[in-house]
Amino acid sequence: MARTVRFHEIGGPEVLRLEDLDVGEPGPGEVRIRVQAIGVNRAEALFRGGVYIENVTRFPARLGSEAAGVVEAVGPGVTGFAPGQAVSTVPAFSQNDYGVYADRALVPAAALLRRPDGVDAVSGAAVWMPYLTAYGALVEGGMRAGDTVVLTAASSSVGLAAIHTANRVGATPIAVTRTGAKRARLLEEGAAHVLVSDEEDVPARVLELTGGKGAEYVFDAVAGPGVTDLARAVAPGGTLLLYGGLSGRPTPYPGFDLGMPALSVRTYTVLETTTDPERLRRGAAYVASGLRTGAFRPVVDRVFPLEDIVAAHRHMEAGEQVGKIVVTVGD
Repeated sequence: MARTVRFHEIGGPEVLRLEDLDVGEPGPGEVRIRVQAIGVNRAEALFRGGVYIENVTRFPARLGSEAAGVVEAVGPGVTGFAPGQAVSTVPAFSQNDYGVYADRALVPAAALLRRPDGVDAVSGAAVWMPYLTAYGALVEGGMRAGDTVVLTAASSSVGLAAIHTANRVGATPIAVTRTGAKRARLLEEGAAHVLVSDEEDVPARVLELTGGKGAEYVFDAVAGPGVTDLARAVAPGGTLLLYGGLSGRPTPYPGFDLGMPALSVRTYTVLETTTDPERLRRGAAYVASGLRTGAFRPVVDRVFPLEDIVAAHRHMEAGEQVGKIVVTVGD
């Protein structure tokens, strides 16, 4: 039996229940892991609340796609993994099919990465999704040394990973945060500039900081009506990448309102990287090398035990964290 988090209806954190379930044996292409730590992501809160890009298709429903653990058993046709190996899962599957909020879980082998030596379970549950998201959007997207990238929701785990990634490439990261409370921390994490959206005109400041040119990339987790303003900060020929919808409001296409500027607007999710074996191979190598050299590191805000999963979700929804919320699982 495995302690497994499920929810039986759409709602807030209070709908989460810790239940005992029979995990079963892994089927073809599957692996069973003993979970040691779980990375909590905004996508899970949105899925639980019925406002994610994918709807819940049946109840009771599971949650979670990012975890670190140890292989217990492998199913038919699985190669490259064996019992006892330390691994991490990456978001490469639907939460309607699998969930890692549990002390034991079945996952597709295609969603597993070997955990590098020296990376403990908490770190292994905190690094892959943020850095693969930043890598896939920005590095695979063509960001180069000398470029400027504007990062909204900069204190999130993805925002921090994007700051580190920009610095590794030689680009200039401009962090955007809602209040000034996180300014010092963002500068410590490597932001070249920190803009406080509640206090200043972000597009005007970006243009000022770039000598009127604008940023080659804007990496936006908020979306909604604000994308029109953000588009004003994009350099000619630049790209506005939308990877989240924290505003919860409809997102207009900004081109017509701004007189058809020469910019690209596109959406991005980490699934573009994690479900493409070759991109995942490149991304995993990029992140692992960054961990080895110290250019990348997990930024963990707070750790909760599995029993406190409701509190972990409430903490995430409060929006005060800097970095990753991790849930640990005891034997």
